[in-house]
Amino acid sequence: MTQSKQSPLLEFENVTFRYPDGNVGLDGCSLTIGKGSRNALIGANGAGKTTLFQHANGLLRHQTGAIRYAGQPLDYSRSGLRALRSAVGLVFQNPDQQLFSASVREDVSFGPLNLGLAEHEVRERVAEALAVLSIEDLAERPIHELSYGQRKRVAIAGALAMQPCVML
Repeated sequence: MTQSKQSPLLEFENVTFRYPDGNVGLDGCSLTIGKGSRNALIGANGAGKTTLFQHANGLLRHQTGAIRYAGQPLDYSRSGLRALRSAVGLVFQNPDQQLFSASVREDVSFGPLNLGLAEHEVRERVAEALAVLSIEDLAERPIHELSYGQRKRVAIAGALAMQPCVML
């Protein structure tokens, strides 16, 4: 991978991860994502893309190597993970793994509400995220009535409403 010229925001250094069944998820993975950069990660099925993203968001813990966000090693404490997940937004490949509220507005509100934001701030973030994805008309719709593409956009809106520094 090409190293970013911007200041590093997310860094993987020689990271290794093996699943409990012994399958290799990451093997000596090194990557730097610079602040303000746009990057594409391309690879075959099973190459480790999702595993890498789950490490960046703290869902998985690496076994060797180092992962840093804003120059600091990841903090896996409850408060550390909360801060990390506010800064590193993750949209799952399958939106059904991410969506669980009754309506679109409730689902997009979930993350900001858990940050303890004031109600007006949550409403503003939700409205902005829905507008960015042109799905304002879906706000009151039940999640289970949406098409796959609409559910995917709702999942992205939920991550955007957190206003992350990194979006995966």
